[in-house]
Amino acid sequence: MFQSFIKRPVLAIVVSLVIVFLGIMSIETLPISQFPEIAPPRVLVSIAYPGSSADVLVKSTLIPLERAINGVQGMKYIVSDATSAGEATIQVIFELGTDPNQAVVNVKNRIDQVMNRLPQLVQLEGVVVNRVQPSMLMYVNMYSTDKDADEKFLYNYANINIIPEIQRINGIATAQILGSRQYAMRIWLKPDRMRAYNVSSDEVMEAIDEQSIIGRPGRLGQASGIAAQSLEYTLVYSGRFNTPEQYGEVIIRSNPDGELLRLKDVADIELGSEFFDIYSNKDGYPSAAIVLKQNYGTNASDVIAQVKEKMEEMKADFPAGMAYEVNYDVSKFLDASIEKVIHTLAEAFLLVALVVFIFLGDWRSTLIPTLAVPISLIGAFFVMKGFGLSINLITLFALVLAIGIVVDNAIVVVEAVHVKMQEENIDAYKAVRKVLGEIGGAIVAITLMMTSVFIPVGFMSGPVGVFYRQFSITMAAAIVLSGVVALTLTPVLCAMILKNTHGQPKRRTPIDFVIDGFNRWFEKLTGRYVRLLDRIVARRLITFVLLAIFAVGTVLI
Repeated sequence: MFQSFIKRPVLAIVVSLVIVFLGIMSIETLPISQFPEIAPPRVLVSIAYPGSSADVLVKSTLIPLERAINGVQGMKYIVSDATSAGEATIQVIFELGTDPNQAVVNVKNRIDQVMNRLPQLVQLEGVVVNRVQPSMLMYVNMYSTDKDADEKFLYNYANINIIPEIQRINGIATAQILGSRQYAMRIWLKPDRMRAYNVSSDEVMEAIDEQSIIGRPGRLGQASGIAAQSLEYTLVYSGRFNTPEQYGEVIIRSNPDGELLRLKDVADIELGSEFFDIYSNKDGYPSAAIVLKQNYGTNASDVIAQVKEKMEEMKADFPAGMAYEVNYDVSKFLDASIEKVIHTLAEAFLLVALVVFIFLGDWRSTLIPTLAVPISLIGAFFVMKGFGLSINLITLFALVLAIGIVVDNAIVVVEAVHVKMQEENIDAYKAVRKVLGEIGGAIVAITLMMTSVFIPVGFMSGPVGVFYRQFSITMAAAIVLSGVVALTLTPVLCAMILKNTHGQPKRRTPIDFVIDGFNRWFEKLTGRYVRLLDRIVARRLITFVLLAIFAVGTVLI
């Protein structure tokens, strides 16, 4: 089987080129993150019940929702929380490996079954179901040096103009402004006035609901089908009130004497914020902090670059005095970490090439196994893509460790070819053909043996199992590809590049003297080791006792 690659060297070269091509294409599309996604999927249910206490929220809303959600497919446990500000959250944590999008759908379906049992105001405010995105991407802080621009203005400007643009960027999971400073009409009721006029808060709310509405008055002069109409008018209603003055004119009650009680008579009205729970400042100036989270499976560096480009584009339309600053950017640490690992990868590659050259003593023999390293490592990215992995510190660390392993198969082939040329005094082509028939099965066995060490680790469960799975798959992929290269490209390169110089005089170089000195030292070391083995083999009892001591010590320690 493997002999066919010697007869068709172009086929072997094409196989390696295809491996490299697929690997390079996968590198371009693989997501880049700092670590693998190990957090279990979470679904966040947000409830708003303005004006209620935490106890009311629990009894009227949280308990029905928890009962409905409990037992949803893949759920591990539920965590709920209620505040006196009329807000509550339910976090549903799922088993690792659950599809987060399907989890959101399942939770939403359970909530829809009990929506009619919730308070009317909760139904109007809405129960929001979202997937929790743990991948923090960056903080963008909007601030203004203009004295007229307060936190309320900055929040609403960002919410209307900035957030929609950022959310359209591919890779952005959520874009949220800390705090809720959305414009709201604040109506501050005066208890003494209300007591004097004998007015309740329910009457005030009913009057506002009845008069501040979006109406559809209809048409005047519409044809009846009996007689033609020359003119037809569409009636237009101004809609909901949007100024304090309009709300002040809301009629609460008409007294028998014809006097009208208006909202401005019993309350102060102003355009303010919905909540005042978070205050944000930048160097003493009011600001609006935007938190961006990343979709899993996307390239963090690319997403951040797109966000910065979009912010620079929108900066030209900012009001006077407004600016932005990126206070946190995960790509800085991510790029620095990956760059450090890549440097380590290059250093390991050079050290492996140096060690191979010292032991083989020939640049031709060194070049062949050295070429197997980048082919195997680049091809591993294609396998990573197929298994849904990402480029992160764990997978890059696996590639660093794989350098010393993937070169072994090629070294075995090169060394066997040299031995065959020296023993039988034949050229490289004939030596390769004989060697493949002798060690082809051994190469396959070595590859399978080393792969079998890492494959079982990939079946570990839990968050730790995610780390080991990415590590083991990357290592196993590189090792398998090294075996493929050793049985296809390496024999072809041996037949094309190697020359039988054994027993032939050659010109000595300074490097040859260094290598000869190393070989003499290594032969002495090997001789001492052989003599030590001879003594140990003759004393089997001592050997087994030492082995037992080491085994017991390993277990106890």
